[in-house]
Amino acid sequence: MLETFNSLTDGLPPGLVYGLIAALVFAEAALFVGFVFPGETAVVVGGVLASQGTLSLPLLLVIAVIAAVAGDSVGYEIGKKYGPRLLDIRAVSKHRAKVEAAQDLIRRRGAVAVFIGRFTALLRALMPALAGSSRLPYPKFLLFNFLGGLTWVVTFTLGGYFAGEAFDRAAQWAGRGLAIGIAVIAVVAIVVWSVRRHRRDAQEEAGEAGEAGEADGAGAESRVEQTLP
Repeated sequence: MLETFNSLTDGLPPGLVYGLIAALVFAEAALFVGFVFPGETAVVVGGVLASQGTLSLPLLLVIAVIAAVAGDSVGYEIGKKYGPRLLDIRAVSKHRAKVEAAQDLIRRRGAVAVFIGRFTALLRALMPALAGSSRLPYPKFLLFNFLGGLTWVVTFTLGGYFAGEAFDRAAQWAGRGLAIGIAVIAVVAIVVWSVRRHRRDAQEEAGEAGEAGEADGAGAESRVEQTLP
């Protein structure tokens, strides 16, 4: 697995690799890229590459934190400017239940919701814009945005870094073939977990939509009964 990562970056200048990671982390909230490519994937891969000596771990952490905070700030400004119109975007409207849950979280937790949302892919893409739309004061938003971005970047980057080191140790102890087999099993487990999570989320959204439809039908039936003599 690490050989694949290395082959993808082989020949690329480190500056370009830093730039790609920063662009993906920035665009996650600023351009809603998080709907299709969670930024945590970029920072985890960056951590793995740092464990191989391709990137500098301290510099990677600094760049990723700046990109995360800047991207969220742009998302905040977009939400502040366009407000409810953002909910009409197709990528957003498909996740109506999640959007409503995020809005409720902001109402209940305020700026703390920005920190909490940093650790869920969908909320990471939506929360800054929803915070701006709800007119959450920017100084509060910036504080919790920075704290959340810092914690998130350090956690996932170091996770990738230590995973890369563990792979190398396993290769030295048990042979590269066995290490690759373990890595493949780990990747398959992660993919299966991700697919099941998405299925569960889809079922929850379908259930909520069904409940909303039943409620609308009951309301219409009640209004008809009231009009009857």
